[in-house]
Amino acid sequence: MLGVFQTSPLFFLLASGLLGLVVGSFLNVVIHRLPIMMRRTWTLECQAWLGGKQVAVDDTGEETYNLLTPCSHCPNCGHAIGVLENIPVISYTALGGRCAKCHAPISRRYPLVEALTALVSVAVAWRFGLTWETAAAWLFTWALIALSCIDLDTKLLPDSITLPGLWLGVLLSMGGLFTDLQASVLGAMFGYLSLWCVYHVFKLITGKEGMGYGDFKLLAMLGAWAGWQALPLIILLSSAIGAIVGVSLILILGRDRNVPIPFGPYLAMAGWIGLLWGTPITDWYLCHAT
Repeated sequence: MLGVFQTSPLFFLLASGLLGLVVGSFLNVVIHRLPIMMRRTWTLECQAWLGGKQVAVDDTGEETYNLLTPCSHCPNCGHAIGVLENIPVISYTALGGRCAKCHAPISRRYPLVEALTALVSVAVAWRFGLTWETAAAWLFTWALIALSCIDLDTKLLPDSITLPGLWLGVLLSMGGLFTDLQASVLGAMFGYLSLWCVYHVFKLITGKEGMGYGDFKLLAMLGAWAGWQALPLIILLSSAIGAIVGVSLILILGRDRNVPIPFGPYLAMAGWIGLLWGTPITDWYLCHAT
C-alpha cells in the first residue's frame, strides 16, 4: 500500500480525504458527548464534596455514557442509527437531512464537520506528503476541529484534549519533527504565560474576565507543536480573525457586544496555519519587510 501511495500522490490524497470523512464522523461523537461526560464528572465531584447530596445536571439518562456507549441514535425518537445511515456525508444527503424513522431534522453541522475534516486532512497530506509529519499533523488537526466545535457550543476547551496534545507536541519535538525540544518547551511556556498575562492585565483594568484558562492551555499546546517562533504569527492571526468576525457579528447581525465570543476557534485556525505554513509566511514577511 505504501508503494502505491508513493507512486500515485493523487491516490494518497484521495485516501487522506476518505480517512478524514471517517474521522470526521467520530469527531461529531466527541463534540457532542465529551461535554456531557465532563458535566457528569463534575456532578459526581460536587456530590462527593457535598457529602453525597444530589446535584442537578443536564444529563442523558443513560447509566453508561462515553464515546462508545450507547450506540448513536436519534435524540428525538431514540432510533438506533444503522451502518447505512452513518456513512459520512452520503447518508445525510440520502436521508434529506432527516431521521429515517421520525423524520426529525438532523443538524447540518454533522456533514459539515465530516467534509471539513476531509478537506483539511487532504491539505495536510498535500503539504507534508507521505511522511511522519503528515500522521502527526493529522492528529493535531483533528484535535483542533474537536476543540473548536466544543468551544463554539459550550465555551469550554477540554483539558482531556489540550493537555495530552501539549505533551504529545513536546514528545514529537524530541525527534525534531516540527521543531526542536527547546523551542517546543519555550513555546508551551510562552504560549501559556502570554495569554495568562493578558488575562490578568485585562481583569485588573476592567474588572472582567476576557478569556478562559482553556485558551491559555490551547496556546501552550500550539506552542509545543510549532515552537516559540510561531507564537507571534499565531497570536496576530487569531486576533485579526477574531476581530473581523466579532465586528461583523455586531455590525451585520446586530449581536450584543457584551456577549462573549469563544476565542478557541480562532487560536486553532491560526495554530493550524502556523504549523503547516508558519515558516514560509514568516520568511516571506521578513524578506519583504527589509
